[in-house]
Amino acid sequence: MENTDASYAVPAARCQTEIVIVNSRFITTIDMIASMSDVKGLLADVRTEMPGASHHVYAFRIGYGNSVVEGMSDAGEPSGTAGPPTLAVLRGTQIGDIAIVTTRFFGGTKLGTGGLVRAYTESAQIGLAQLKTRLKIATVTLGIEISYSLYERAKRLISAHSGDIVDEDFAGEIILTVILPTTEQMALSHALAELSAGKIVPVVLD
Repeated sequence: MENTDASYAVPAARCQTEIVIVNSRFITTIDMIASMSDVKGLLADVRTEMPGASHHVYAFRIGYGNSVVEGMSDAGEPSGTAGPPTLAVLRGTQIGDIAIVTTRFFGGTKLGTGGLVRAYTESAQIGLAQLKTRLKIATVTLGIEISYSLYERAKRLISAHSGDIVDEDFAGEIILTVILPTTEQMALSHALAELSAGKIVPVVLD
């Protein structure tokens, strides 16, 4: 299936690979992230795990398609030799919500700018080749107010459109909190409008 903004591949689990180039060790850690705090958390984990490393280079892409936040750092390597090539490899994938941290243990021999670019590029490529992914489906949270008489039929419609009812408030009217794929939002809204002669209008809560 081709990725869309509503569904895209993300890392299924943290992955770590290692290569050695002219006695320098390059350890690449890849994980799923959804925010800058997740990026910082991954960096903190790697720094704690490998405190003696000379560099912790990183690149990340939060989101997918037309709504991506991305960034990178050379982490003390010569400008443009580490972060940009790592990000370039990420941009060439169909994976979203992803961060790569490549940790270098200096082996005593300088690689030069060209050598560093090749090393960080290869490290990212090898890590991504080993990475397992899963499909992430974008969702929306809706508030739906319905009458008691339509409750059971509304629940069946919600289920038919792959929605999950996560909260129910039984007051004067029943208020449901529903999470469903964004691709189903319009179809469910139309179905509920038909059911209620236009009285049920879902409200986006997030």
